[in-house]
Amino acid sequence: MKLIADSGSTKTDWRVLTQGQNAYQLITNGINPYYADTDAIIATLSEQLLPHLSAGDVDAVYFYGAGCANPEANAIVERALRQLFPNLNTAEIDSDMLGAARGACQHEPGIVCILGTGSNACCYNGQQITRGIQSLGFWLGDEGSGGYLGKTLVRDYFQNCLPEPLNAAFVARYPQLDRTTLLDNAYKKPFPNRYFASFTPFLSEHINHPYANQLVTDAFVLFLQTYVVRFPESSQWPVNFVGSVAHHFTPQLRQAIHTVGCTMGQVLQSPGEGLVRYHSQ
Repeated sequence: MKLIADSGSTKTDWRVLTQGQNAYQLITNGINPYYADTDAIIATLSEQLLPHLSAGDVDAVYFYGAGCANPEANAIVERALRQLFPNLNTAEIDSDMLGAARGACQHEPGIVCILGTGSNACCYNGQQITRGIQSLGFWLGDEGSGGYLGKTLVRDYFQNCLPEPLNAAFVARYPQLDRTTLLDNAYKKPFPNRYFASFTPFLSEHINHPYANQLVTDAFVLFLQTYVVRFPESSQWPVNFVGSVAHHFTPQLRQAIHTVGCTMGQVLQSPGEGLVRYHSQ
């Protein structure tokens, strides 16, 4: 049995491949070694993944994850996997960026962007990532992501910049939100990126309002200008997107692509099905 994992900061999409190559999906919380150590990963998967499969039958895991960008971080995940699956022969830990590229492009070249809770971008030549960005995470980067969109929305609310009737709708949707709650979640509690990304559905629900439409489109333009158009390949290769934010705001993404003069590729909510094809070959 093979497991293929695409893990962001909010959730992990697991695809289980049996010997007959029939795949089914399981979902757990996100696993990011920047935020969770080996014991925490074991605890999460013991509760949310192991009850749904036979651990002894798993002989290969291909794990693509946010935060899996160096040997030290990857080792945190690998130790957890090897403790959870006693008969594991293959444990490949790679970045979520490579997973997105393989899922979206298979063996064709293209620019691939992740727009989920966080954001990232790379150039993929059909085999490997040839050029990327130095992602600085939620506080110093992640433009265009769910975390960035939510942070911008909440900032505008507290600075009295939300137009009516959006301001009234926001108050009705989040009646318990005050400055103390906001700052506790931003600076004291874990996963501030998840917290701010949780406000993004409000933008989706009100996307026909000019404010919401402009906020999202501007965030995507900023992301593309900051990272993607700096790639020389951006004038030749299509720009593909993977992630829930890209999926839910595709019209605004197309507008942003048009604004910066790039070519729109495909938009995938998840690279899972593409990764199943990639690892079934």
